[in-house]
Amino acid sequence: MSDFHNCTSPTLLLMGVPGLEWAHVWISIPFCCLYLTALSGNTLILFLVFTEPSLHEPMYYFLSMLSTTDIGLCISTLVTTLGIFWLNAREISFNACLSQMFFIHLFTFMESSVLLAMAFDRFVAISNPLQYATILTHARIAQIGVGVITRGTVILTPLVLLLRHLSFCYSHTLHHSYCFHPDVMKLSCSDTKINSAFGLTAIISTAGVDSIFIVLSYVLIIRSVLSIASPEERKKAFSTCISHITAVAIFYIPLISLSFVHRFGKRAPAYVPTLIANIYLLIPPVMNPIIYSVKTKQIQKAMLKLVYSKGIHI
Repeated sequence: MSDFHNCTSPTLLLMGVPGLEWAHVWISIPFCCLYLTALSGNTLILFLVFTEPSLHEPMYYFLSMLSTTDIGLCISTLVTTLGIFWLNAREISFNACLSQMFFIHLFTFMESSVLLAMAFDRFVAISNPLQYATILTHARIAQIGVGVITRGTVILTPLVLLLRHLSFCYSHTLHHSYCFHPDVMKLSCSDTKINSAFGLTAIISTAGVDSIFIVLSYVLIIRSVLSIASPEERKKAFSTCISHITAVAIFYIPLISLSFVHRFGKRAPAYVPTLIANIYLLIPPVMNPIIYSVKTKQIQKAMLKLVYSKGIHI
């Protein structure tokens, strides 16, 4: 194995799925289907929100932000993942690896922030419906969008800069089909305590803080719903939250599972954490458009309207 002692910019090797290299071509089939589903589904959501006047509401603007982050997350991993499965293209330069790592974590942090913004949207819609439009104006939604991007960029920039100052020795093989901060950091022969501390701080200050505020938002939502006298109105109010609750679950459950596997699953086969990591990055982009299409009547109507109009033109 090559020795990269005192080398700050090595050429790194991506593993794909460790232990299942012989099956990469077959594994690529479901992965390719998932990527196509995610990209087409989220693109359709964006198209519907921006072309259908009935969807020009805060809830759907936040949904379009979620779709944008999902598309970005898919594109960030697609090239290297399918490149390994189809072409065995395992090599990646250090700078390209850092760029990929930056965007993977940026879109992940952005997704967490958008889910929090959507929880706030549901809280305002249920607890203060008469002032919903005046609180969540177009300008305020745009400010939230800029804040989501700025927050992720500010948190991630020091993380990337700190990695550039590390030296990499001996091993240069990553255990995923893309560049992941903990994976890259473990290859270094330098002291990585500061990098580890920054990484932990980044997770806590994004997904950790966001999850707490999402739970708090739903405590307040439940409190507001229970104050509604009519059972039918309570049911209607809760039904508007089902899609968002499901989206939160499919984002945080794989994240928690991945954390548990990394900490307590050391005896598990090498491919287990890799597959869970891929599920963590792929399942939310695949499922979010499906969830909102199935559970949201306005999205269903917009889809039927689009299909109907296309049918007439044909």
